[in-house]
Amino acid sequence: MCLVSSRRPYRSDVSGARWALIEPVFVAWRAARTGPGTAARVHDLREIVNAILYVNRTGIPWEYLPHDFPPYKTVYDYYAKWEVDGTTQRVHDLLRAKVRRAQGRSVRETSRRRPSSGSGLRETSPASSRAMTVLAID
Repeated sequence: MCLVSSRRPYRSDVSGARWALIEPVFVAWRAARTGPGTAARVHDLREIVNAILYVNRTGIPWEYLPHDFPPYKTVYDYYAKWEVDGTTQRVHDLLRAKVRRAQGRSVRETSRRRPSSGSGLRETSPASSRAMTVLAID
């Protein structure tokens, strides 16, 4: 389902080409969630993703999400579910594979660069805050 949004686009919105690539992941996720206890589909998945990217890019609290996006509690609910069930990781992997192919590199990662234990470098941002960041990079 792809509704045309009546709002002006934000700089953080997912591009049409990127959405075409990742939309099937979100549509399949939504299709798998049927039956008792699932609410009617009211909000466009692309707008949910755009709202998540807006929060990620601007760093605002969820409660300050602009009114032209779906309600912040709805957006956060989708985000939390996608984090727990691995949907954001699947999207990240899909986009990483596309970038690696474009660079002529193997899609499968063969090695990882890690700082040595004595380097003093530490992970400062949680994985969940980076999960959708790749979507915002065009």
